[in-house]
Amino acid sequence: MRKTSRFASVAALASALVVSALPAYAIKLPHTFVKLASSPLLAKPGIVLIDPESDQTLFSQAPDVLRAPASVLKLVSMTTAIHTLGADTTFTTSISSTDKPDTFVLLGQSDPWLTASDFEAKKYHRAYSPALINAVLAANPGLKSMTLDFSGVYTLDAQTLQKFFAGRVAITINPIASPSAAQAEAVNKIAEITSPPLKDIAQFTLLWSDNVLADRLARTAAVKLGFGGEAAGIQQAFEKTLDGFGVEHAGLAIFDGNGLSKETRISARTIGELLVKIQASPELKIIADGLPLAGKTGTLQTRFVTDAPKAVGLVQAKTGWINGTVSLAGYVNVRDKKYVFAVIANRIHPTEYYRQLARQTIDKMLATIAAPALKKA
Repeated sequence: MRKTSRFASVAALASALVVSALPAYAIKLPHTFVKLASSPLLAKPGIVLIDPESDQTLFSQAPDVLRAPASVLKLVSMTTAIHTLGADTTFTTSISSTDKPDTFVLLGQSDPWLTASDFEAKKYHRAYSPALINAVLAANPGLKSMTLDFSGVYTLDAQTLQKFFAGRVAITINPIASPSAAQAEAVNKIAEITSPPLKDIAQFTLLWSDNVLADRLARTAAVKLGFGGEAAGIQQAFEKTLDGFGVEHAGLAIFDGNGLSKETRISARTIGELLVKIQASPELKIIADGLPLAGKTGTLQTRFVTDAPKAVGLVQAKTGWINGTVSLAGYVNVRDKKYVFAVIANRIHPTEYYRQLARQTIDKMLATIAAPALKKA
């Protein structure tokens, strides 16, 4: 009997995968899609490709294996934040005098987007925190030192103010655990600043994969839900959100809100199912709209351009990487349809060379199905 070559066996298996993964009415995936999905450069990743209109999984590969997702976890963070806090929510921070002439109280709403950068404040409309201290100094021109009690403001942001004004006024920062106690100190409000709506912050977070913003917003949402701002609280907040949208999340393990922890675990199927809900929900549309566009914007600005130019402008997705993981999840235009995909490759050799090879493989895989909408006659 003639022996089947190893190449022929792999080809037969790939062909079988295409047939078994596709319902009769779905697109037929190119052989190269399946071949790239099983490339050694991706080291046995988790992959799902879903048609949201029919709710059919067109292709899957180890979709339920729990993996360190890197920054595609931000899709869960932003969903939780928007669903919990509301897309139009704004964050205000004020400074007030107290009954002590050299003590002032900084009261906030956990604004994740305070900045001491004039450039960032002007370009991105971020709330400029030095304006608060400048208002105090304008009202007290001889002030050389002050104590700044604060609540509802991140310690790092208070420390930034301390450093910003070093040499001009000595600021001693003093955290107040109880917001009500801090509020009771306030006598007269001197000034206040407000950041843009959460929807703008969330879209910036997704476009540029801002780790600080994602983690802060996840923790703020967890506190709002009554779970506390630690990792365990984020886990509960994510579970509640995913349950509310009917997204399966067995084995979910969360250690931060941005995906930087190698201990965090989620499946490609969970990310894929969430993306289906995001696309279908008017409330969450801003998440889909905020994703980087292949070869055009954000963290995808230089992706696809040289390795998979056919897909430029046709893939909108959240990128991600940490040592060992390269991930991408979002939407790919296939003529008049938009398919959901999630790829989590978490066994990548931890060097930039191999991460780049993995990115190129994912890009090429998506380019085998990406296609612009057909022009209507």
